[in-house]
Parts: sequence; C-alpha cells; structure tokens
Amino acid sequence: MLTLRHRRALATLASGITLTAGGAALVAAWRAGMWGSLLGAAGIVVWTIALGCWIAARRVPPPAPSLPTRRDWPIAALLDHVPVPLLRIEGGDVHAINRAARALFVADDRIPAPPGALADPAAAHLRHAGRRWRIDAVALGDGVRLAALIDIAAEEHAAQERAQDEMIDILGHELLNGLSPIVSLADSALLAAAQGDAMLGDILATLARRVEGLEGFARAYRELARLPDPVVVPVALEELADDLARLFRGRFGGQVALSVEAQGVATIDRGQMVQALWALLQNGAEAALAAPAPPRVALSIAVTDRLTVTVRDTGTGIGSGDRARVFRPFHTTKPTGSGIGLTLARRIARGHGGDLVLLDGGETMFRITVPTI
Repeated sequence: MLTLRHRRALATLASGITLTAGGAALVAAWRAGMWGSLLGAAGIVVWTIALGCWIAARRVPPPAPSLPTRRDWPIAALLDHVPVPLLRIEGGDVHAINRAARALFVADDRIPAPPGALADPAAAHLRHAGRRWRIDAVALGDGVRLAALIDIAAEEHAAQERAQDEMIDILGHELLNGLSPIVSLADSALLAAAQGDAMLGDILATLARRVEGLEGFARAYRELARLPDPVVVPVALEELADDLARLFRGRFGGQVALSVEAQGVATIDRGQMVQALWALLQNGAEAALAAPAPPRVALSIAVTDRLTVTVRDTGTGIGSGDRARVFRPFHTTKPTGSGIGLTLARRIARGHGGDLVLLDGGETMFRITVPTI
C-alpha cells in the first residue's frame, strides 16, 4: 500500500511531466500560429500549476487513533491477557479486542447482533450471559469508543471478601488484646491464692473488669452484625428532634449547648434513626468538650426530595489519618469507646437506602441522606 509520502512524490512527478509537456505544446502552437491549441495548452499548464499549489497547501488531518489489531504486537498480545472484556464500538458495529471479549460473545472479531446497550453511549450497564456488567467506555473520536465490561457480581464478591478479611483481622486483634491480660491476671490470681497474698482481691476485681470489657466487645459485635431491616413509618421530625434534645440534656446537662432545627415528616424506622443520630450527637458532644472553644453541637433535620440530617460540633476536628478509618468497626480514639457508634449509624443510613458521610471542612460535620418514599 502506498503511503502518503509516496503518493505525494508521484503527484509531484506527474505534475512535472504535465508541465513539461504542456510547455512544449504551448511553444509549438505559438510558432505554428495555432491559436486554439495555444489556448488549450495554456489552460492545461495553468490548471496543473493550480492543482500543484492546492496539493502543497492542503493540510492532511492527523490519522484518528485506532485500536491495535492482532497483528500489532506486542500491544495486541498484552491486551489478549487482560482478564476484562475489551470492545471496540463504532455505531452499531462492535468488535472484540481481546481473548476475554471473544470468549464472552463467542466471536472471533465482529460481534453479530450485539446487545443494544453497547450501541447506546448513555448506557452504563448490560446484562449478558446471565451476568450483569458495568460498561466503562472512553471516546476515541470519529464515533469510535473503547469499552471495558466489568463483572458487577465479581466486583461485589471481591469487596465482600475484603470486608470479611478486615473484620476477621479486627476481631482477632481485639480478642487477643482482651484475652492476653485476662490470662496474665488469672495466673497472678492462682499464684496469689497459693501464697495467701492479700492482693488476691484486687487481682480478681481487675480480672472481672477485663472480662466485662471483653463481654461488652462481644455484645457490640453482635449488635452490629444483627441489625434488622428497618420498619418504616411516617415520623414527625420535630417530635423526633425534641426527644433527642431531651436525651442530650439528660446526658450532658449544661456542659454542651445544643441547637436544633427540624421540620417536616419522613418515612423512616424511628428507633433505628434515633440510635444513629444519638451516636452522632454523643460523639459531637464529647469532641466539643475536649476542645478549647465553648462546646456546642448543632442538629439540623430537613426534608425536600430526600431526608437530610446534619450534625456538627465545635471540636478540634478529625485528623487526616483518622478520617479514612472513622467508619471502620471498633476503631476508636477514646479510652472507653467501643468504636461501633459511627459504623452502626452508617449501617442504619444504608439500610434506609441512604448513606452517612463525613464532610470536608474545618469543623467536624456528619451528614445522613435518605431518599424519601
């Protein structure tokens, strides 16, 4: 196949030959007085010159990016080993790029009768071969897209396995931390009993407290693991906020100022939502008491197209290192904290179809959003 450089060279050579022949014909016609031939030869020369100028001045657009074929080694070999199906989509034509795509659609190159979602640039999901796929596509220009199909079920299973591994690691760490001093105290108690040591009572009291702490951890884990599905009913948010304010005054008295804004009605599980908001209010109050500024906590509850609950405090904020772990089960910076309050609050929000997030900013602000029914 001739390249653009070769084609231009041939065009230049043909133009030179045409100009030479046209010039010779022009001279011959002029000497012979053949005025019609003279005009024809002149026209050919002018046309050839104009054509050459146009070819020289014309800008050739850069070639559109293309995807490698199987002959484009080693890129094609590399793509062939990618476990994610890769597709080249151009209008209604869909081509398999790698081995995973060819196996999924049972096609060597062009996929016959591809699913309609692949031809729709706005489509984000696809169901094929009994599985759900997420379509991650990028535009390459000229209506060509490169699409990667992500197996949603496999992605969810991987996330669940990571969560289970993390939970097992946390449980093992906490149980070992709780059992090690218990074993040591039990050995000390046996030794003290054998020697008639007067410290036996103190050792047993400390041992009992450690056992109670470990029992509290086990109860907290069971509460987190057995959270039931929410039973939703219409709830007046102003009454809900009043109940929380009374709980807050009973717990923190005049130590921490609480401001409340609430209005509207939301369909939620009242008990679970009170539990989630109380965890946020209690954390906010404890953080505000530990800060030099006057301790204050603000609770805002509103309903528009969704229920939005915001809790902020005047504490010193959450450090960058702890922000990534703030919702991790049993993670706490408090000596007597269980580390499940925020985790449970987020599970409650997600059980309602919403979420709980820590907002970026100078002050600590948590926000629960729940879609309205």
